[in-house]
Amino acid sequence: MNHSPRRALVTGGSGDLGGAICRRLAADGLHVIVHANGNLARAQAVVEAIAQAGGSAQAVAFDLADGEASAAAVATLLEQGPVQVVVNNAGIHDDAPMAGMRAEQWHRVIDVSLHGFFHVTQPLLLPMARTRWGRVVCISSVAAVIGNRGQTNYAAAKAALHGATKSLAREMASRGITANVVAPGVIEGAMIGESFPPEAIKQLVPAGRAGKAGEVAALVGFLCSDAAGYINGQVIGVNGGMG
Repeated sequence: MNHSPRRALVTGGSGDLGGAICRRLAADGLHVIVHANGNLARAQAVVEAIAQAGGSAQAVAFDLADGEASAAAVATLLEQGPVQVVVNNAGIHDDAPMAGMRAEQWHRVIDVSLHGFFHVTQPLLLPMARTRWGRVVCISSVAAVIGNRGQTNYAAAKAALHGATKSLAREMASRGITANVVAPGVIEGAMIGESFPPEAIKQLVPAGRAGKAGEVAALVGFLCSDAAGYINGQVIGVNGGMG
């Protein structure tokens, strides 16, 4: 009987939220593949933190928006066996009011979040299905649920993941594979930067504070566990009551 740990690929795993998700999954006993777009050193730092905590991980770097690069990277990962957990966390912001948004801003944001989801997840599905167990989690945003000024591109990309994930859940459920969306609100870290000063957060968020990356990672960890096998096709907010 094979007792090797399940393997989990976390895209954008080198960032604040992605790193927290990687550490959580590793603590839960998975072997975590920490993805970075270009900065392999940041992904390697997450791997080293996981190793120091007694977990198992490796780092990879490729551009999710590049179909050929993604296919080659995923094929290499599959040479070691199926990847049974994929967390589509990678995403970028390039904010502007739509009336002043450049075409490149629109396309790049959608390329990373939406096309990146397809490029990574699609080739993992059949090997995953053969094991009769799998977890797909897409990290979205409260912006995809209620909208946000200056983020038509980001909200469009993330809202598209909701429909794709719900459809995928229906396609794969009979194979023991679940697909769900986690939609965080305002979460501490580099992504919120100076956009959300404390006074603004108190006005926006009923809870009166920003969320912590670990609070999002806790839900992702649960959705990737055996215990969450009957939760499928759901969009779950982690947003302090925003919507």
